Formats: sequence, structure tokens, C-alpha cells
Amino acid sequence: MPMPNSAAAAKQEFNGANTMSLDSINPTTGETLNSYKEMTDKEVDSLLEQVDTAHGQWSQTDFTSRAKLMHAAGEVVSQRKTELAELMTAEMGKTLASAEAEVEKCADVCRYYADNGAKFLQDEDLSSDARLSKIVYQPLGIVLAVMPWNFPLWQVFRFAAPGLMAGNAGVLKHASNVCGCALAIEDVFRAAGFPEHIFRALLIGSSGVARVIENPLVKAVTLTGSTGAGRAVASKAGEMLKKSVLELGGSDAYVVLGDADLDKAVQACVTSRLINAGQSCIAAKRFIVVEHKLSEFTDRFVAAMRAKKMGDPTSPDTDLGPQARHDLRDELHEQVLSSIEKGAKLLLGGEIPNNAGAYYPPTVLAGVGPGMAAYDEELFGPVAAIISAADEEDAIRIANDSVFGLGAAVFTEDLAKGERIAATQLEAGCCFVNAFVKSDQRLPFGGIKESGYGRELSHLGIREFVNAKTVYVS
Repeated sequence: MPMPNSAAAAKQEFNGANTMSLDSINPTTGETLNSYKEMTDKEVDSLLEQVDTAHGQWSQTDFTSRAKLMHAAGEVVSQRKTELAELMTAEMGKTLASAEAEVEKCADVCRYYADNGAKFLQDEDLSSDARLSKIVYQPLGIVLAVMPWNFPLWQVFRFAAPGLMAGNAGVLKHASNVCGCALAIEDVFRAAGFPEHIFRALLIGSSGVARVIENPLVKAVTLTGSTGAGRAVASKAGEMLKKSVLELGGSDAYVVLGDADLDKAVQACVTSRLINAGQSCIAAKRFIVVEHKLSEFTDRFVAAMRAKKMGDPTSPDTDLGPQARHDLRDELHEQVLSSIEKGAKLLLGGEIPNNAGAYYPPTVLAGVGPGMAAYDEELFGPVAAIISAADEEDAIRIANDSVFGLGAAVFTEDLAKGERIAATQLEAGCCFVNAFVKSDQRLPFGGIKESGYGRELSHLGIREFVNAKTVYVS
């Protein structure tokens, strides 16, 4: 997620000093698509009471009933693929092709938890001195989700599908520029036949989040966002003694070793760096290459980045659309300029186009080192930082020289070595070998260090917001 200039600035926004209006603005054209009236405190309290009432009944349903509805939700998502994809493209600028793929991924995660939820939360018998002892998993209640704009559907469904299957209720505080997506998700669950208020969207700004966490009806919170926002949410959740899961920023390191297949490595690196126009927490951001491969890798990488087409996100020929907002684009550009001032070499891009829209071109910086924004911070856009390493040991040291720890990758033809480095040496929650990092509903997803804590997806994700209760019968 985007890295704010400071944790203090992010906390100010969370507490309301810089609350944004609830306006949906097309970043390609600058057109205001819609303006949404922010809910009052009274309206929020009333909505939470409705959700709590719905949860009282929902928590008593069996897994077969929940699975039937979750399968229906997956079907609704698939049936609405075109309209949901077009809405995402309009509200935050992702290409239509990637938006359609995101919609299908959301449908798949609904089906996955419909098919596996009961198995993941089945009672577990334990051996003790009791006649019977076991663990049972029970829902916590209302879970607040504070979600970002970059994957407006996927970020939400990967929380909502396991959460609802576990018997929880969900309330969504979405990013202010994608309120249309928030309401569309709410309507998906309604159309699938879920109870009317079991999943609701809260149309509030950042200043209203703390008050929602304080509400005794809310039992837990999950956030995907900046590290600063994570600190603010975690602080409030801790004050209220409520469970939290945080998926925060990342500055993923891709290590290219001397025996790497450069054709495969360059393709994976460029693909990862430009996913969602570079606006992904698990996009590759730092490319650490051993010295004797550096020149060849750099030449190939720059050529591949130069070949990518920036343009209208609705066109099938476009590889990357605009950034989601002009202010985010401008912050990214400042990070590039700052890095150049401190010695980074601009190899490609780095200039704001003279056309409408929040566009920023594929950009490559070389000679990147400590003290530069491109080395120390998250670059949330299509900017790549190439870093030279003396050897394998040095490359791993540089990869781990970061406050972040979300994803990482290593490229080598020695698969045993690659597995060893990924499993034991790279400091991240998701480590891939000869492939770019991606989320998969079957695999746990999350980070360490300032990239957050807790896990989403797989069996671990559905167990984050349940009470693992011990039952002992003498």
C-alpha cells in the first residue's frame, strides 16, 4: 500500500485531520463519477445494530447453509463480471483486462471457502486426562474491514469469504475513492441471498474509523493499507483489546543470482513491477542483481519496460493505465526526483506526461543505495530500483535491509539453493523461487516487520477471526 511521508502524517489522516471527501473521480479523465454523502455517527450506530442483529441469527446457521449462499455469491460475481470490472476501471484506473481477472479471482475465493470452510473449522479432538477434550471454532461477531483502493474487489472478498463462512458478520470501510465498489460488493451478498445486514458498507472517511473500532458491537478489525495507517488502527484496536490483522506496505526484493535464466527473470520482474500500474503491495520493487549479471540484466530489463504501453485502461492494447489519484502520482514523482538528487541514475521514464489523467510512465532507476527513497521507502507505482550486489551473500543482505517484509523472490537455476534461500534466508512472509509473488487462495498471505502481522487466505485466514475454544469434559 502507499507509504505516507511519515507515520505521524498517516495517523493524522486516520484521526481525521486530512479526511477526504467521498468522491469517486475517474483518474483517466478527471471526471467526477459520483459523490457520496458521508454517514453520520447516528447512522453508523444504527447500521452496526442492524448488523449485530443479523449476526445473532447467522452465527447459528450450519456450514451447509453458509456454503450454499457463498457458492451463490461466487455465481453473482461471475455473472456481473463486466459491470464490476468496468466499475473498478472507472473508479481507480486499472486496465479492463486486469479488472476482469480480479473479478474471477473473487468468484473463485467464494467457491474455495464454500467448499473448504467446514473442513478448516471442524472440531479437533485432543488427548488429555479428560473423558473428552477438543477445540471448537466459533465466530467472534462483527469484523471491521478497512480496505484500500488498489484491488477494490479482491482485497475485500479475501476477507469477506472466509469471514462470513466462519459465521462472522462484516462491515466495510472502503477507500473513499471506490465507494461505488463498496456498495457493489454489499449488493453481491444481498443478491446471493445472505441476510440483509450480514455484510454492509460504511460510507465514512478515515476520521470515523477509530469510533467504529471503539463500538462494543465490533469485535475485531482487519486492515490493508499503509504502515502508518496500520499503526493507528493497531493502536486503537489494542486500546480496546480487540483482535487485529494487518497487511501493510512492502518493498519486495527480487534477487537475481549469477546462474539465473535471465529470459525468465526479466519477464517475471517486469510483469511483477507493472502489475496494476505498479500499485500493488507485493509488486517487485527492488531488483538486486549480482555484479557480473548486472549489465546484461539492466539492458534487458530497461528494454522490456520501455516496450510496455501506457494508455487508456479500457483499451485491450494497454499494459498500464493511470495511477489511482493525481496526488499519489505526484508523491511517487517526488520519490523519484529525491532519489536522483541523492545519486540514483535515471535510465527510463521519470517524467510526468503532458496529457490528461494521473499517468506515470514505466521508470527505471539504477545505482540505488541506502538513504534514497527508492531504497528505503515503498514506491507505489511503476518505478523500479536496480541495486548491485557483490555476490549471493551480499544480495541476500541487501534484500533483508528493509523495514518491510511482505514478499520476496530469488532467481536461480539451482532449485535446491533457491528453496534454501527462500525458506531460511529471505525475511518476508511470502518467498517465491523463479516466479513473481502473488496471492493464492490456497496459500497463506501476509507479512512480517513493518509489513504487518496475521495471515489471510488458506486455512490460516479463516482461523484469524474465530474463538479457538477448548472444551473439556471430565
